[in-house]
Amino acid sequence: MEEPNSEKGAHNSAPPSTDKTAVAPAEIEQTPPSDGSSQQTHRSHGIVRRLLVFVGLTVLVVAAFLFFQRHETDKANAERPAPASPGVLITTATSRQGDIGVYVTALGTVTPISTITVKSRVDGQLMSVNYREGQMVRQGDVLIQIDPRPFQAALLQAQGQYDRDKALLENAYVDLNRYTAAYAKKAIQKQLLDTQVALVHQDEGTLKLDQGQVDNAKVQLAYCQITSPISGRVGLRLVDPGNIVHATDTTGMLVITQMQPISALFSVAEDYLPQIRQQTRRGNRLRVEAFDRSEQKLLGSGTLLTFDNEIDTTTGTIKLKASFPNSDNALFPNQFVNAQLLVDTHRGVTLVPTPAIQRSAQNTFVFVLKPDSTVSMQNVTVGITHGDTTEVSGLNPGVTIAVDGFDKLQNGAKVTVRKPGDNSSNAGRVSQ
Repeated sequence: MEEPNSEKGAHNSAPPSTDKTAVAPAEIEQTPPSDGSSQQTHRSHGIVRRLLVFVGLTVLVVAAFLFFQRHETDKANAERPAPASPGVLITTATSRQGDIGVYVTALGTVTPISTITVKSRVDGQLMSVNYREGQMVRQGDVLIQIDPRPFQAALLQAQGQYDRDKALLENAYVDLNRYTAAYAKKAIQKQLLDTQVALVHQDEGTLKLDQGQVDNAKVQLAYCQITSPISGRVGLRLVDPGNIVHATDTTGMLVITQMQPISALFSVAEDYLPQIRQQTRRGNRLRVEAFDRSEQKLLGSGTLLTFDNEIDTTTGTIKLKASFPNSDNALFPNQFVNAQLLVDTHRGVTLVPTPAIQRSAQNTFVFVLKPDSTVSMQNVTVGITHGDTTEVSGLNPGVTIAVDGFDKLQNGAKVTVRKPGDNSSNAGRVSQ
């Protein structure tokens, strides 16, 4: 009974057989991953989670710091008093007492007092042209020279004829004196004396005819030198040296326009005629001002010369003519101008800049500056306006008023007066 047990024990205590090593690779392939790799993966995930938590906490801390700092800043700003508003920036002017004219405005055209087309009065060749286009010339200046030689020859011939006939007349006078003496002595008949007297008269007539021919030759010779009949501006040249001109030519050689003085024609409504006539009857010389097309630039000041002798029934207007010295040549012939005729003057009235006047649906007003740097609306009545100045009533002279910034102004608004030279962006534009 003991032997089987002993064999079993012996069998159990025997070393493992060599077949066990042959099965090991299969067992290794079926074995799961080791515990070391799993622990390394868990460790990496833990590091990432801790990093994310750290970043989140950092963000929360920074956000909390900024929130509390903003809160403290807002609280400090709320406790700090707000700065006072500077008010609306305006430009001011002062009403004044003065005179303003009552003007009648009309459209006009500048017209020269004299326009001369210079033509030749003799036939001949042009030798020289002594002017430049657009040149200002004086009366008597030599402008053109025509070949004078044919006319000099004609003058010499006429003078020769005159000298010959003058000698014949002198001889006739000698014979007349002889016949007179002989007739006194009864030496000749009365018929011979009468014949000699007639011959003397004939020679006197011939000599006068010769004198006329001499004078005519001198005039023709003088026409060879063409001078300016007036002082003015020369137009474009129409002929050149070397051309042959004739007295019968229809076109001239040049045109001269008088520039100083110069006139302007304009028409006004017939309603103004009684007022104009009343002023002229008193001997008043009504002033006329000529402005450019935009009515901004004054071109010249003159006086009213006269008005037409009839009213245009189609337009109900009457033509007027004014004269201007035009010393600076600002007015040019056929130029379009805006003529302003002064027909009356309002004296000792209150004047303000035209841009200062504001209008509403109910009335017309200005903004008056008060001592506390505020403005108040004051109603005014508008009178005559001329340029940038307007006559008003309801406002005393010497009052400071606003002239711009009206888009932000209202009654009682706080304002700041703009200093000279201040071109702030919110400055109002003064209308012209």
